[in-house]
Amino acid sequence: MSPVRSPAAPGTPDVSDGSFPRLWPFEEARKLAERVADRDPSQPVLLETGYGPSGLPHIGTFGEVARTSWVRQAFTAMTGRPTRLLAFSDDMDALRKVPTNVPQQEMLQAHLGLPLSRVPDPFGTHESFAAHNNALLQQFLDDFGFDYEFASATRYYTSGRFDAALKRVLEVHDEIIAIIAPTLGAERRATYSPVLPLHPETGRVMQVPILAVDAEAGTVTWEDESGKRFETSVYGGQAKMQWKADWAMRWYALGVDYEMSGKDLIDSVKLSSRICRLLGKEPPATLTYELFLDAQGQKISKSKGNGLSVEEWLRYGPTESLAQYMFQQPSRAKRLYFDVIPRATDDYLSQVQKGATQTPEELRANPAWFVHEGTLRPEATSPVSFTALLNLAGVANAQAPETLWKFLKRYDASLDPETHPYLARLVEHAIVYFNERVRPGKVYRAPSERERKALGDLAAELGQLPEGVTPDEVQNVVFEVGKRYFPKAELRSWFGCLYEVLLGQKEGPRFGIFAALFGLPETIALIEEGLARPAESPAA
Repeated sequence: MSPVRSPAAPGTPDVSDGSFPRLWPFEEARKLAERVADRDPSQPVLLETGYGPSGLPHIGTFGEVARTSWVRQAFTAMTGRPTRLLAFSDDMDALRKVPTNVPQQEMLQAHLGLPLSRVPDPFGTHESFAAHNNALLQQFLDDFGFDYEFASATRYYTSGRFDAALKRVLEVHDEIIAIIAPTLGAERRATYSPVLPLHPETGRVMQVPILAVDAEAGTVTWEDESGKRFETSVYGGQAKMQWKADWAMRWYALGVDYEMSGKDLIDSVKLSSRICRLLGKEPPATLTYELFLDAQGQKISKSKGNGLSVEEWLRYGPTESLAQYMFQQPSRAKRLYFDVIPRATDDYLSQVQKGATQTPEELRANPAWFVHEGTLRPEATSPVSFTALLNLAGVANAQAPETLWKFLKRYDASLDPETHPYLARLVEHAIVYFNERVRPGKVYRAPSERERKALGDLAAELGQLPEGVTPDEVQNVVFEVGKRYFPKAELRSWFGCLYEVLLGQKEGPRFGIFAALFGLPETIALIEEGLARPAESPAA
């Protein structure tokens, strides 16, 4: 799902000539191209994503890596320059709060204040809590085929990779304080330092006043709660940086060219950018994306575990649907809950079908071009929408894929799991989604008198249609019957009636496709069942 590394290019082409679409990944790629225009084009451009392993990885983490990969893909298409993508884990951060969705809460509580890479793994599978969560992160990034390099803050600090940058931090220690202090409350302002030494006895990350700084020796002097004084080297993992200074130091040390972040970090980006310039380099090009919300509109939190996990999404929908969902409008807040999966799946299918008739230039504006790494995979689609499969599963009360395949083969004898593997995947997802997410909440209602007459006419007219009628012909009948009983402005109410009375839900697929799949005799029987319903009743 991420682009393959490109070979070095002899130069950077003009990216403002209008030959690439004004789609957001290309807009970001243009910013990045402008930033590196004067650099040696044979040197890789560095894009970075950040991850805090204080909780289990969630879809928001996936989204940041996916979106950054799409900017990388657009940049490669525009410039041909080599790139790297670094997935950086802040695993030297202190455990400040115990996540509620992990085991051994009391054990973790006892290790508050330690770097995450020194907190025991509550799952008992890795050497630390950070190592467990880092492994999960890498596993699902690998499963999606991302081309990335994993980086651990603990390894970078302890190996000395950051030592030169840390020395520079000490050289401008007071100037960094002058940047950050105005944003702090009076009490915190009096004790703030960008340096967090690790206690040599307890191993905890200490947020204490720094009494003296020796930039030449690379040390800071401080006291713990008992008044005991220490002189600690900032090298080799004996200290780490406060968040905003840490981010800036990393940009400076690694030469990061691009990094996106959530809306909640807007002020952090501004302050870290100022610190990066103070250290001596320009900050990376950035994109601010909106946050993911749960079904109640609350921000998704790793500690609360209130968002969808990658595993949950992939239980109910294909990987491409998740990518499609992440691609659209990153600057707009998105609710991330189960009901978005069917729509995202059908949006993806429509983009692949649209791409089949597009030119190579037009494809660059198609999300499927990004989902499939700059190509189009026409086999990764389905002649039947996911919504139609869900509704078919509903009226057939399908418990197994074989039930749906019976209707699908009657609709089109050429449909088969072997010849249509992507449809087979959707059938599997539809069965699980319907039985676990839809069926428990289905509610049917009785039709009104006007709706009852319209439904009766619809059943009669469907009964007059010949065998082999097309979905469009069925849809025309549905429209014609609806127009007899509903003014044009109220036709939506007619389709709402079909969904609520016959399917027990608020929305559904084009009724002509549904009836063709389900079968006209079965659809007529479904209408008769709805007409016989005396009052609103829950699903059986």
